[in-house]
Amino acid sequence: MIRSMTGFGKSEFQADSKKITIEIKALNSKQLDLSMRLSNDLKPYEFELRNRISPKVLRGKVDVSIFIENMIEKASAQIDYDTVKAYHAQLEDLTYKLAIKMPDDILGLVTRFPGIFSTADENLSDEIITNLYASTEKAFLQFDAFRIQEGLNLKTEIIGRINLIMSLLVQVEPFEIQRKELIKTRLTKNMSEFAESGKFDENRFEQELIYYLEKLDITEEKVRLKQHCEYFTETIDEDNSGKKLGFITQEIGREINTLGSKANDASIQRIVVQMKDELEKIKEQLFNIL
Repeated sequence: MIRSMTGFGKSEFQADSKKITIEIKALNSKQLDLSMRLSNDLKPYEFELRNRISPKVLRGKVDVSIFIENMIEKASAQIDYDTVKAYHAQLEDLTYKLAIKMPDDILGLVTRFPGIFSTADENLSDEIITNLYASTEKAFLQFDAFRIQEGLNLKTEIIGRINLIMSLLVQVEPFEIQRKELIKTRLTKNMSEFAESGKFDENRFEQELIYYLEKLDITEEKVRLKQHCEYFTETIDEDNSGKKLGFITQEIGREINTLGSKANDASIQRIVVQMKDELEKIKEQLFNIL
């Protein structure tokens, strides 16, 4: 099934007076670029979360944000008196050895040192961790559903443009008939003029004529272009088909270019330009397909 690389999913749950929110967002990228923003309490679980998410998102610039919000006020920070006394004693010893005066605002100085204030450590419960993984899966399912819906929208647009290329190919037919008749008339006239003058080699002329007609024949290009477009339509519903579709568009582009170079007809050239325009729009949209 076709999926867009753009996606969004969100879930949240509450446990132990905490509210945990998980968000997964993604934009298009050639490779997987996964970044995670986690609350400090969740840092030890980052590796496991990456292992759970990476195989599922496959490609794209993916941002995962998981934050913890306390539903009740946390205990205020406490001064660690032992640490304060230790700093003060070291400052006294230092000023004595350097024979300098102790700073007047010793308390203001000490309170700027690290480790003065402490809060009780809070370990996340098993219930929170279990719900965290389950809620992350829930966010991913919503994220994946978003990708599928966006993929269907892209498919509708892209297939519409492939069908337009196919219809433009059909429009080439009447101009090709006119072109053949024009070439035939021109060659017949020139052949008659040369025959009357008696200044040409008939065998060489026939060889040149066959080469010229084969060079201008676009039947093979039309057949291959039609086949590539049909193959594109069949492939688009495959899982993770983005790169494969990119290769098929390259083949479509080659046939369109060859068709234009061999056409030697203004009307057909205008149709070829329209085909190229549609193909470029398809290529732009393929950047967004997984």
